Amino acid sequence: MTKHKPWHAPFLSLLILLLALSAWHLATRQKEAAVIVDPEYAALVGGAAATGAKSAFPGPAEVGAKLWEHLRDPFYDRGTNDKGIGIQIGHSIARVLGGYLLAALVAIPLGFVIGMSPLIHRALDPYIQILKPVSPLAWMPLALYTIKDSGISAIFVIFICSIWPMLINTAFGVASVRRDWLNVARTLEVSRLRTAFCVILPAAAPTIMTGMRISIGIAWLVIVAAEMLVGGTGIGYFVWNEWNNLSITNIFTAILVIGLVGMLLDAALARLARLVSYRE
Repeated sequence: MTKHKPWHAPFLSLLILLLALSAWHLATRQKEAAVIVDPEYAALVGGAAATGAKSAFPGPAEVGAKLWEHLRDPFYDRGTNDKGIGIQIGHSIARVLGGYLLAALVAIPLGFVIGMSPLIHRALDPYIQILKPVSPLAWMPLALYTIKDSGISAIFVIFICSIWPMLINTAFGVASVRRDWLNVARTLEVSRLRTAFCVILPAAAPTIMTGMRISIGIAWLVIVAAEMLVGGTGIGYFVWNEWNNLSITNIFTAILVIGLVGMLLDAALARLARLVSYRE
């Protein structure tokens, strides 16, 4: 089998990035006027596009300049609809972590019970299978009607979307613990509580962390759509507000920031997963 040197993967990643940026630049460079379908719309999203001079979409240089502009002063606050991207990201992360931690407090203990008891698993499985496919945003109208607070409603939606991967992975991890280990604990007359913490939890930890990693990705995905609905603050509201302002460059900038934050959240959970992993 061919062995690749350590620098091969970063080099390939850099090459892919350069190719993507080049394609983006070529796609948004000077174009003929014939490509402009609606000059009035083009005039709104980019003055030069109205004359047919260039694409209405910003190029990588424009997006990079706008991103640097946001990063230079990310925490400014000039009113309701004019806040720095750092403030918007902060609100979004706070909502995600609030709903995510509440989901973990419910899903992990309940997953333990389901995994340890086949009877409870059979009793609850139909309800899990019915509720799991429901889009989290479908709960938003009910949350707004009952809670009557947009921020808490967004946290509730994150709770709903985060709970299922953690619950299912915890139950699966607990149920998959080797019988030999449980038999040894039973032979040594270890209590059920101590068995749960000293035998089952370490054995199921990698699977539980996988569920938590999946949940954080889904939560970050859903918060953008949720904030578009509830408004006020957050990166999702920022995207929607910039669309209303027809600022395509700011939308591209927000997409990059959303992706980077999502990558960092996933990397943090992946590191935690490696810390609890084990090798037989």
